[in-house]
Amino acid sequence: MLPLLDGELLRAHPKPFIGFSDNTNLLLYLRNLGIVSYHGATVMTELGRPHAPHPMTFASLRAALFTSGPYELRPAERYRDTDRDWADPATFEAEPASRPADGWIWHQPDRVVEGLSWGGNLEIISLLLMADREIEGARGATGGGVLFLETSEDMPGAEEVYRILRAMGERGLLSRFSALLMGRAKAWSLDRPNSVEDRLRYTVEQREAVLRALTAYAPDMMAVFDVDFGHTDPQVVIPCGGVVRVDGPERRITVTY
Repeated sequence: MLPLLDGELLRAHPKPFIGFSDNTNLLLYLRNLGIVSYHGATVMTELGRPHAPHPMTFASLRAALFTSGPYELRPAERYRDTDRDWADPATFEAEPASRPADGWIWHQPDRVVEGLSWGGNLEIISLLLMADREIEGARGATGGGVLFLETSEDMPGAEEVYRILRAMGERGLLSRFSALLMGRAKAWSLDRPNSVEDRLRYTVEQREAVLRALTAYAPDMMAVFDVDFGHTDPQVVIPCGGVVRVDGPERRITVTY
């Protein structure tokens, strides 16, 4: 679809675009046009969430759509990475079950980074890297940029995650950013209903793979893991191409809508 879009028309008439996962293609396309877009909150999964939209998701979405200025993100107290069958009417009768969240995990939080964001779903970014499309924003990133990445319900293995980041590192892209926000890993799907122990193992192995890539290609990068902007619930909105401030000493993340 990307070759069929009229970039000049979109630049002349910008609209708020919100999406995530495979919409990473469009988010990064718009970013290259100089249009800030919004990673998160699709109609089916967030607005159509069983029972009601999550308050944390809804507050972030409202702020992105109807306000401008700084918005501080907060760690979720509880989260959900499991799903129920949408064909079952009982799915929508009650609030989905959730689990306690342990908060963000910080790596090298010894500085404050503030800059323009670039990123999205890691699997889609790997396809864009192979096609050499829409990665100009990463090539043009300079010190202070904030990379944000998350993985989907396809649940790529730790070695695959490492290899994608290694490819970014070999192209000199990882070292162009000063901070990484890594979304909470989706570790369960209807096709792969992992146990609690398996989900924990998957999450830990993914974090270790990311750190292994950073050690090799961006050893000075600050990173924050388990930020709630990926395929889990709740889900906050991250501006793509907007200003993000990562305050390591204060353990605070602020986005600008």
